[in-house]
Amino acid sequence: MTSPRFPEPPASHPATPLAELDKQVERLASKKNAWVQVTVRQRIAYLEAMQKGVQEQAAPWVAALNKLKGLDPSEPAAGEDWLAGPMTTARNIRLLAEALKHGGQPKPPGLKQRADGQWVADVFPTTLDERLAYTGWRAEVWIEPGKAPSQGHIYKEKQTTGRVALVLGAGNVSSIAPMDVLYKLFVDNEVCVLKMNPVNEVGGPFIERAFAALIDGGFLSIVYGGAEVGKHLTDHPLVDTIHITGSDRTHDAIVWGDAPKTGAPKNTKPITSELGCVTPVLVVPGPWSDSDLDFQARHIAGMVAQNGSFNCNAAKVVITAKGWALRERFLQKLEAALAKAPARKAYYPGAEQRYAKFVEIYPRAKVLGAKGPQIVPWTLIPDVPAKKGEYALTNEAFCGVLGETALDAKDARQFLEKAVPFCNDEVWGTLSCMMLIHPDTVKQHAAAFDQAIAALRYGGIAVNGWAGAVYGLCQTTWGAFPGHTLQDIQSGRGVVHNTFLFDHPQKSVVYLPFRIKPTPVWMADHKNLRALGEKLTRFEAAPSMLKFPGIVAQALKG
Repeated sequence: MTSPRFPEPPASHPATPLAELDKQVERLASKKNAWVQVTVRQRIAYLEAMQKGVQEQAAPWVAALNKLKGLDPSEPAAGEDWLAGPMTTARNIRLLAEALKHGGQPKPPGLKQRADGQWVADVFPTTLDERLAYTGWRAEVWIEPGKAPSQGHIYKEKQTTGRVALVLGAGNVSSIAPMDVLYKLFVDNEVCVLKMNPVNEVGGPFIERAFAALIDGGFLSIVYGGAEVGKHLTDHPLVDTIHITGSDRTHDAIVWGDAPKTGAPKNTKPITSELGCVTPVLVVPGPWSDSDLDFQARHIAGMVAQNGSFNCNAAKVVITAKGWALRERFLQKLEAALAKAPARKAYYPGAEQRYAKFVEIYPRAKVLGAKGPQIVPWTLIPDVPAKKGEYALTNEAFCGVLGETALDAKDARQFLEKAVPFCNDEVWGTLSCMMLIHPDTVKQHAAAFDQAIAALRYGGIAVNGWAGAVYGLCQTTWGAFPGHTLQDIQSGRGVVHNTFLFDHPQKSVVYLPFRIKPTPVWMADHKNLRALGEKLTRFEAAPSMLKFPGIVAQALKG
């Protein structure tokens, strides 16, 4: 049970020489104690300088990513890289600055304690801008049971000794690496060396220029290279902690090397990680109209196709109820929606080999999308057996493959009672999941719905939306459900984003309308994503009601 072993791509940027790596790390180590003494006011100034840098670098940053992914900069899909790069980074920077203006303890809009004593914080929306831009959305951060909803411990506890963190950047989404750096610096209080992933290192120079204030201050270094550079840094005596976004196999190679995962780890440095998931979509039976079926089929197709399906939160298995009268009609519409989704370049290494393995194991797989050189066609695997150890339930495809499995249930209550433990126990990973549920079903089965949300062991849960919303809001946390050990790491340990700076988060839940309007930005058939993405990037740097009409106008064209 695992995420893929990714082959190393050809370098697009010269590797940083090992001697230069040593100099960079030594400089960071010399500044780590100075960083913990940097005042809140000075930190806000750094964030404001970085925000200006992100806005200046946004257009060329996006252009470089579009080229990598084979996207015409004028086509709607090119907007993905505005949203998944500078826009989300700009939002994270702004929300961190706002948190620091409240002393690292921003007051959440709401805080409640469940009957079992667990605290749940309302974290979104927080402003009029958010209520208008995201009508009907709301989000929560659930605190670990038995823990208080305390916040921003580094801004309450005096520190004198700093640490050097190594961030091993992700190769798929270009905001992951800079946002991980933001978390290490402004939430964990650690200076950083960021190693860009060879897959998307073309974005590195733009991040360097955007984050120049931190680099010039000696608190951040950005380096390049593959496995040799990564090993040199993970083993470096001056690196105190490690954070990785990638594969559980890479994590295990760092921690265990070639040794069995039974004795002492080879690398004993504290390590946090985000390592992927076979992300399920729970389709709760209910009174869906034909237009509901159409919308949700398009919705899931978007969850698959976004970024070419090279997302750790891409929909990978649809869970349905065998007794739902609309199941076959829904699956027909899902096939049609996937067939209409534009083909995408398989830019992520190993995609074609992983795809071949899935269709070899499942010869009944339905190839729905266009084929061609460097294209993995959108493919649905129907009737995946709902049994322990099943390949499609325990191996992350990280390409355009979607499985479907049905459970013996005829109504919402039966389905939720079976689907939640099935996902928790039989589907690999705990990073994120999605649930599609009609509002009438929520009302009719309110207690069962509440219990299902409470029982799902996922770090990010999106109700009637894609888990990318949990990632992108930033007030929410992003990371695996707590409890994985180094011996069985699955989706990883620790969180990022978390701009309310909760000390003990368990998971985040985002609730969206059943029929989201305007068209969600992750829909594969969004008609105006490029223009909207640029507008949102400018808006997130400095929200203003004066900018709002322009945002609405672009969103309505989607």
